[in-house]
Amino acid sequence: MIVKKKDARTCNVLLEEFHKNERINIVEKVVFSGVGGRDVYNITAPFIDEGQEVVVGRVEERHSEFSQVFFFSRTNQIWTPREHTHTYNLQDPFITKIKGELVFGGVEVITAQDDPTKIISWVTQFYRGTNIDALCHFASGPGTMKDIRLIELADGHIGVFTRPQGKKGGRGQIGFTIIPSLDELNEETFLGADILQDQFVPQEWGGANEAHLLNNGCVGVLGHIACFDEHKHKHYYSMAFVINPETCEKSPIKIIAVRNNFPAGPGKRPDLEDVIFSGGLIRKGNGRAELSVGVSDAEAYRIEIPDPFVEYESIVLPTATASEITRG
Repeated sequence: MIVKKKDARTCNVLLEEFHKNERINIVEKVVFSGVGGRDVYNITAPFIDEGQEVVVGRVEERHSEFSQVFFFSRTNQIWTPREHTHTYNLQDPFITKIKGELVFGGVEVITAQDDPTKIISWVTQFYRGTNIDALCHFASGPGTMKDIRLIELADGHIGVFTRPQGKKGGRGQIGFTIIPSLDELNEETFLGADILQDQFVPQEWGGANEAHLLNNGCVGVLGHIACFDEHKHKHYYSMAFVINPETCEKSPIKIIAVRNNFPAGPGKRPDLEDVIFSGGLIRKGNGRAELSVGVSDAEAYRIEIPDPFVEYESIVLPTATASEITRG
């Protein structure tokens, strides 16, 4: 069910719930070539552009966080950089469609003026166009805010998921607001989004990585939830929940994939071994879904799992009164 309020549950509680249910998972490593031996991870789900299947991925040296984003096409199960396509000096790419237009983005790192090797902040950058080759920059997020995601809602408005940190968001909370068009995507919109309450305990954090419009007008949110252990190692898990954009009622967060679902392999650092980062989800229409993830900040995989949103699509949504919702 969709609930108005529920106390936040810790990663450990969610993991216990996840492991109680036996599930059949089909796992496939995503293989890349043509990037000079660099790692490719934190990939999007495949999508079609101008009739060609494309994946976008973060390309990076193993011991660096200065990355590029490449658009890849596939030949014989090997993904190679798409010919004559611009690359971007960004991290963690994302893709969506708004009113038929492609919207692409990623995180730009900001370095110290006196030390170009020292990262001091991040800014999410947004591009739009009719296709990959027509993308133009049109908006920037506020400093230090990652995991900003967009979704075209059933009524044509645009839902905006944010992730404030610090005084408003602690280690990272999910915010949400609604705007009438991409022209309203600005710093005021990002900073003014209301935080979705009772999702994360104060010591933990999370963010939205992709949003899906469900057939009843709900929005399915694919994201991550994360925590530190006593050794300051990070633990990231793929998670999902559903929100009614009219009322902000939401379902409980549930973990949908963990690092142990994938084969052992290399990691960027020891503290990132137990990390998976949700990149994108393809709903297959048969109760199953294909999840694309980055693993240990070094590899990319796809895993077929139970569709995390299908149970919520039969819900008849209550509607909000005019005083309960602001549409930008």
